[in-house]
Amino acid sequence: MSEKEQATENTEAHFAIEKIYLKDVSFESPASPAIFTDDWKPEINMDLNSQGQPISDNVYEVELRITVTAKNNDNTAFLVEIKQCGIFSISGMDEANLNGMLGSFCPNILFPYAREAISDLVTKGGFPQLLLSPVNFDAIYAQHLKNNQGETIN
Repeated sequence: MSEKEQATENTEAHFAIEKIYLKDVSFESPASPAIFTDDWKPEINMDLNSQGQPISDNVYEVELRITVTAKNNDNTAFLVEIKQCGIFSISGMDEANLNGMLGSFCPNILFPYAREAISDLVTKGGFPQLLLSPVNFDAIYAQHLKNNQGETIN
């Protein structure tokens, strides 16, 4: 066994949450106050993206971007955009496991914070509470890997 293989084998995986924070947040209610007089039967759309990037050795920032748009009778009732971020210390993992942590595990940690912030903003904007459904980040990440694998083959 080479020195490099021994060093890799002796390295234990390490994961720690260093910080969770809101990086950017926006709430718009372009049709208010007239929107409050309509019957409330909204169409809710959510767009979700995440990305991870190194900020120093074994320290990564993961950004979860969520945009929620509510339309009521073809009028935009509200638009919420949020960037929920976290700083994570991750070491002792091969590239595939590290990418899985950044692409699935960390966004899964951040989502409840983002969901709470969005719910608070919507309520403070005068609308009924909005509770976003849980998101399966493992499935989203698996689909991302499948899509990227297909692109490389073509």
